[in-house]
Amino acid sequence: MKYRIVIFDDNKSRRDSLRTLISMIDDMECVGEFEDCRMVLDKIALSQPDLVLMDIDMPYVNGIEGLKLIRTEYPTLKIIMQTVFEDNDKVFSAICAGADGYILKQTAPNKLLDGMREVMEGGVPMSPVIAKKVLSLIKIQDKIFHSPDFKLTKRELEILKFLAMGYSYKMIAEACFISYATVNTHITNIYTKLKVESVGGAVSIAINKGLIKMD
Repeated sequence: MKYRIVIFDDNKSRRDSLRTLISMIDDMECVGEFEDCRMVLDKIALSQPDLVLMDIDMPYVNGIEGLKLIRTEYPTLKIIMQTVFEDNDKVFSAICAGADGYILKQTAPNKLLDGMREVMEGGVPMSPVIAKKVLSLIKIQDKIFHSPDFKLTKRELEILKFLAMGYSYKMIAEACFISYATVNTHITNIYTKLKVESVGGAVSIAINKGLIKMD
């Protein structure tokens, strides 16, 4: 079974390059490519993707607005944001809107493919420089927000912290010395307690509400 990928990017050359890259991979296929997010819900309904590669800076309707629109109808659809910028506001806005990953456009093709597979397995792929910015944002938000009581256990908070750092389920299992299935159970419980349906939603709550503290 192949992962169905949709590309949103206003640069035709980049869309062509991404489509060619995806076509070379046995477990992926490009099922749509669009230059902006106008009528984005219709485009998603028509293409039925498993994963969206979403450029942020596009004319008419940009990637962050497109992400927000998609989340109204497709809360669990995997979405990786892409940009050439490392702007804090855009990183924060994308994560709070429910992005499942954030990878810079200049990332090497093999790293991009790894990130795409990782997000399909439940991880939160981020370029290293973006991960550092997310940690900084969490520290800032810890100083601003008072943490409400979501009744998360110590282990659940630990796993939520790893999710915010971009760890995959497998990486979390290794870091916590627990099984993959146990990680999945903990994350299911986190989703239930936070009333979210995706990693992006959980990380958004963590950042907005100061649920975790970074050392």
